[in-house]
Amino acid sequence: MKNKYSGKCLCGEVTYHVEGQPIVVAQCHCEECRRISGTGHTIGAMFSSETFVLSGVLSEFKYISGKGSEVTKAFCARCGSPIYGKNTRMPDHLTLTLGSIDDSTGLDVQVVVFERDRKHWDQLGEDVMSFQTQPDWKPED
Repeated sequence: MKNKYSGKCLCGEVTYHVEGQPIVVAQCHCEECRRISGTGHTIGAMFSSETFVLSGVLSEFKYISGKGSEVTKAFCARCGSPIYGKNTRMPDHLTLTLGSIDDSTGLDVQVVVFERDRKHWDQLGEDVMSFQTQPDWKPED
């Protein structure tokens, strides 16, 4: 039995399904991934594009990687949520953003790439407060 994953963007306009086990789940700290996520890294699961089915309207942004391949980032045209990335070096695969997958149970990070570019602030120290949900507090006047 094949694993089946589904996902969507923030507004729900874009939905997708994919079958199979990902080739790899990677955390990337390159400059492009940091800028696209607005944080220190992205995490994505690379799948064969053969079983990928998408519904909804996407916008795309393309650029040339440091290795000379063309990279395509696809976003929901309405809310801007990143959905997947593609690279001409692996034309039969796409990397789904892990945050867009409905149930990512079992999809653990297997490799970190561009660790050299990781920003010092992309980590949590032991003294950082953590909350299970949004805390009920107000800043002092």
